[in-house]
Amino acid sequence: MTIRYPNGKVYRQPSHSKSPTSKFANVNFGDRGMSLEEELNDSNTYYLKKNIAVIHKKPTPIQIVKVDYPNRSAAVIREAYFKHASTTDYNGVYRGKYLDFEAKETKNKTAFPLKNFHEHQIEHMRQCIQQGGICFVVIRFASLGRLFVLTATDLFTYWDHQSDGGRKSIPLVDIEQRATELHYHINPIIPYLDAIDNIIDETSSNH
Repeated sequence: MTIRYPNGKVYRQPSHSKSPTSKFANVNFGDRGMSLEEELNDSNTYYLKKNIAVIHKKPTPIQIVKVDYPNRSAAVIREAYFKHASTTDYNGVYRGKYLDFEAKETKNKTAFPLKNFHEHQIEHMRQCIQQGGICFVVIRFASLGRLFVLTATDLFTYWDHQSDGGRKSIPLVDIEQRATELHYHINPIIPYLDAIDNIIDETSSNH
């Protein structure tokens, strides 16, 4: 199936895609074989069932333009367009706060490439923060099996600096200093709200 962006450009799935079927054959995540998206979705289901938070993956609107019908009982989508540029991956409510965040992963072992983000995603997070929302990114270094929560404001620092000729990535050593590292659990698989508790508490203490 061919999927195109609103400007007509063909969408090509990146090698580090967060597709639910993606596997990391050379990386052991506790034998889960799950993508970052699957792990977050599973964690959000746990949070919802335990009445801890209501957080969901945002659907991406797609306009179907070409469909083949090989037989009466089946339809095959041949071409589709993203209706508009997507914002971030997840949003919801936790402890009375609006959360909005992106999930990204890389096979790079020493830095996280800023090209994994898009200008409209950065702008969306800026707007949410202006309205009092809490924005962040969940970053996974796939080859290292390490997870981090980095606040959007820290991300902005590197994003804005690259426009002034700065480096096009965030060094792992910087992420280790600025972000909160997460560790896999049984339930939830990714306990990322533990890091958000700290962000909320720090924000409250500053007011």
